[in-house]
Amino acid sequence: MTNETLRSGYHCVWQIHYHVVFPVKYRKALMDSAANAIITETAEGIFQRCAIEMEAVGCDKDHIDLLCGAHPKVSPGRIVQIFKNITAREIFRQKPSIRKELWGGEFWTDGYYVATVGERCDWNTVEKYVQKQGKPKTDLSQLKLFD
Repeated sequence: MTNETLRSGYHCVWQIHYHVVFPVKYRKALMDSAANAIITETAEGIFQRCAIEMEAVGCDKDHIDLLCGAHPKVSPGRIVQIFKNITAREIFRQKPSIRKELWGGEFWTDGYYVATVGERCDWNTVEKYVQKQGKPKTDLSQLKLFD
């Protein structure tokens, strides 16, 4: 999905991008090149099967960064849940030795970080636009949300 692409469904049009970060359990540095390959390949499968667009996947030794998008009805928490469940299952299936490094048998920690990523305007522009709604116009020009 490119930065300018608007997605559409039956009753809405959206352009939502999330930056999601979640670490390996106990912050263990278990993300080697084999685990990275498994995650990247699995992310492509998630894109094909689920309503989640994986825009970029970045793997470090102890955490993963995702840049993804989804229909507004799919919450960021649900994206994390889908991604964690499917990737952990695949890592344990393809690299069973990793399970010995983790005492509880979970690959990912319970927590995560998520933020929306804007591309058309900044917070101040939207805030100014919202604050001027419903107020009498001092001039005849309409304040534009986007340039």
